[in-house]
Amino acid sequence: MDDFKPVVIVPVYLHGSAFSLMLPRLLRFGLPIIVVDDGSDSDSARLLQALAAGHNRLYLKRHELNRGKGAAVATGLKKAETMGFTHALQIDGDGQHDAGDIPAFLAAARNNPGAVVLGVPKFDASMPVSRRIGRYLTHVWIWIETWSLDIADSMCGFRVYPLSAVMPLLDVRGLGTHMDFDPEILVRLHWKRTPFLRIPTRVIYPASGRSNFKLITDNLLITLMHIRLVAGMLIRSPLLIFNRLANRRGDCTN
Repeated sequence: MDDFKPVVIVPVYLHGSAFSLMLPRLLRFGLPIIVVDDGSDSDSARLLQALAAGHNRLYLKRHELNRGKGAAVATGLKKAETMGFTHALQIDGDGQHDAGDIPAFLAAARNNPGAVVLGVPKFDASMPVSRRIGRYLTHVWIWIETWSLDIADSMCGFRVYPLSAVMPLLDVRGLGTHMDFDPEILVRLHWKRTPFLRIPTRVIYPASGRSNFKLITDNLLITLMHIRLVAGMLIRSPLLIFNRLANRRGDCTN
């Protein structure tokens, strides 16, 4: 695909040091990188500014106040569109994701330009049990809201978006702007019949790492998100049933 133009988007909040350690692993792929500093403290902000000044393919956008991971990703996506890119590879800036899998994500996106490429995490023992349970509960709700198992993991922030599909959804009223963004945007893409591909990828929880997940606030926002999505699912249920039956008929004829 000659017009396949990918860019890396990295939302960063208070993880300037962690991002500086993962940056060399990103740079070796020769891709432009959009970093969105979501209102980090002065130390992280200065470090990110220095990194951007030292690498001409690293573009830095900054929110003066913390607006949430989803808002940071949306800012990066909008910047990517204005720069003429066709696809955005999102990866978290805290070092949890294995950047070595980037070529596999991009190859899948190049060969399937209309699809969302999702990372399916392979966790090790570093993952807290509470997070494992919380993720599974969210997955169950996502499967209900889409009437399918197409979205294997809705919380993994390692993915590739086709910008032509995702950009119209950024103006959806009430779209999540925090940790609720990652799962909600996938459900809404699925409702638009966007195809999904899966790439298994290793994910770690560094012992010295700092999580930006706010236990009370983010769980409340995710709960409200599921209420919105269930309501949307009920409204769309006739169409979802039709699509489900159509997919089954297609599977039977292949």
